[in-house]
Amino acid sequence: MDNTVLGEFIGTLVLTLFGCGVGCSINLKKTLAKAVGANWVLVAFGWGVAVMLGIYSAGYFGSPGHLNPAVSIAFAIGGLFEWNMVVPFVLAQFAGAFLGALIAAISFMAHFKETGPDEGNSVGIFATGPAIDAPIANVISEIIATFAFIFTLLLLPAGDFPGGFQPVVALFLLVGISFSFGSTTGYAINPARDLGPRLMYTLMPLPNKNTDYNWKYAWVPLVGPIVGATIAVLLVNIL
Repeated sequence: MDNTVLGEFIGTLVLTLFGCGVGCSINLKKTLAKAVGANWVLVAFGWGVAVMLGIYSAGYFGSPGHLNPAVSIAFAIGGLFEWNMVVPFVLAQFAGAFLGALIAAISFMAHFKETGPDEGNSVGIFATGPAIDAPIANVISEIIATFAFIFTLLLLPAGDFPGGFQPVVALFLLVGISFSFGSTTGYAINPARDLGPRLMYTLMPLPNKNTDYNWKYAWVPLVGPIVGATIAVLLVNIL
């Protein structure tokens, strides 16, 4: 396996492991985070740290640290990435997201046993969903959030970091996206981060889980991020 593909797999695994761990912590019964009343700020910073650690982990293997099919596809469309690497990267990203979510779930297995479907044991622990179920508005929200993330990321000064940006800055950028645009759809901005964990929750025999996996919504975090990232890359190319 190409080291950069391995880096995308490991980096996306790390991203979803830490990010889905946050979801488990704040949703499942009898966790310490649940006991102290975790809130949206914890979600925002938890996923920001997850992205930072994922990029650093990917960089160890010489990967650019995309960790996101929307980024790989948009960069290829914009001439910033080789097309022949898109499929290997995307497959690695989805596989890493699935495994990272699975490891997080195993870590919280005792809490899944304590939490019923009506008490927070739902696919929302791992995957995104809209505050208001309005598909067109939802996909527009994902387009805007992803555009804002990728456009700003591309304008950051290049440095000695994977992908030409500083992972620590990416952390705070994602936190900013969460605060500004995240509360409409849960800001997937990454098809792998949403679909990999959603598939894991669907397939794995977790105790007491809600069997409504909301697959009818799954196209939104797939299409929205790809469109938003592509617009961002093309606009930066024009500018």
